[in-house]
Amino acid sequence: MKVLAVSGYKPRELGIFNPEAEEIGYIKKTVKARISGFLEQGLEWVVVSGQPGVEQWAAEVVMELKQEGCSLRLAVLPPFLHQDSIWPDHAKERYQKIIAEADYSEAVSKKEYENPGQLRAKNDFIIMKTDALLVLYTEDQPGSPEYYLEAAGRRSSAGHYPVYRITPDDLQQTVEEEMLRMADDIE
Repeated sequence: MKVLAVSGYKPRELGIFNPEAEEIGYIKKTVKARISGFLEQGLEWVVVSGQPGVEQWAAEVVMELKQEGCSLRLAVLPPFLHQDSIWPDHAKERYQKIIAEADYSEAVSKKEYENPGQLRAKNDFIIMKTDALLVLYTEDQPGSPEYYLEAAGRRSSAGHYPVYRITPDDLQQTVEEEMLRMADDIE
């Protein structure tokens, strides 16, 4: 696998309303561990649409890995022009920084928002251009990742397309590992 799409819940779907919430750090550590594992298998690109939540946090993880000397590249493929126009300021700022540091960025639709079909076209395009999907999702909590999973399902029916999930259990394991690490640091 050389090209990985990453997606997942938006902050509000996770009950995260503070852009500095502690939970974000645990999500990013979990995403970083999974991406690092894929790097050992030849991963070269991570592709996101740049929406707030898991996609932006994953993009930041890629930027961190690059600062650590990793040759991983980041592509941001928003569904339409100016997708951030209605976002809160903190999400816009995060997005603009990600776009500025991305190795490649281009809107799938060369127009501003017109209809929800642009979102489906973005999902289908990203799934078509990648080798696998990493997604933070659980069936117990429906939400926006379902649209990527539907696109991945359509692609899988035409050929092999792996979907790797990050689950609440994975996040809990990260929290527990961090708590143990912090306890060891105190001793």
